[in-house]
Amino acid sequence: MATIKEIAKLAHVSAATVSRVLNQDETLSVTPEVKNQIIKIAHELKYVPPKMRHAKRDRQIVIGVADWHIVRRDRPDVSITSEDILSGSIAQKADIAFLRLIYGEVKQVDGIIAFGLFSEVEVDFLRSLSTEILFVNSDKKDYEFDQIIMDYEQGLNDMVHYLMDEKEYRSIGYIGGIYEDDMVRIGVRRLNGLKQILQKKDRYREDYFKVGEISHENGYTLTKEMLLTKDVPEVLILGNDEVAEGALEAIKELKFRIPKDVAVVVYRDIETLSTKYPTYTSLRMLPDIVWTTAIKLLLERILDGRKDTMKVYLPTKLELGDSA
Repeated sequence: MATIKEIAKLAHVSAATVSRVLNQDETLSVTPEVKNQIIKIAHELKYVPPKMRHAKRDRQIVIGVADWHIVRRDRPDVSITSEDILSGSIAQKADIAFLRLIYGEVKQVDGIIAFGLFSEVEVDFLRSLSTEILFVNSDKKDYEFDQIIMDYEQGLNDMVHYLMDEKEYRSIGYIGGIYEDDMVRIGVRRLNGLKQILQKKDRYREDYFKVGEISHENGYTLTKEMLLTKDVPEVLILGNDEVAEGALEAIKELKFRIPKDVAVVVYRDIETLSTKYPTYTSLRMLPDIVWTTAIKLLLERILDGRKDTMKVYLPTKLELGDSA
């Protein structure tokens, strides 16, 4: 059985740092790169938190993840394995497994975490899989289900305030994408939110906003086109992880220095464990507190039988790094 010391040795950090990371200590000052490395090693070694080792596990809980409103349907390789570590540090009565759901496919689950805005037809489908559903950033006005509401607007305002008021950058550009498929539209909210904030500050320039599809290729092409002009914004906001990979490739190819020649901020949603830009300034749309809160609320209903519903408001998180 893996130990804290073994993880610490492989991650080249102290045992105390490993312990605090795996217990989601928000007061710990550690880079995203170190944190992701610790979680990755813990997962690979199948680390079991101490309070789980001797706990009586009455059953296994399977939590379905309905994320087709925030992750493209043709991107099935997005990892949610890091949530195993989070759930292991929370649950004492059950083993928890996560299962990515696909709309229309019947799966056996005990509860569901659903991200985004769902139609009534989609909600009916989720109900057919489980009566225990938690919605993240839904527009549901009733209290049939638990809800977590993300304060995206505050996160965007924090980001713009940091860039323009604290760092004193004078211009902000955006490289992003929009994905549409049937009832799904991804990428619109963050694009329009950023536009509106900059318009209020009289800092919005249409030619600094480049939007295509959500893809590595689009990020590369649009960024290269912008950087080859004589008028480049001081900061580039990259719309998501996939777009960011292409954009950063173009920046490197054209030999622009980050942040000296152009500063960079990355939107990050559901993330793989091994990001290619772990030390970059980023706006995390779904920080760990979202997952831990969602898991706790679901387990209260599944295991403890809580009947009253709850609505919880949580912030997005601006993580400062070396790119802006």
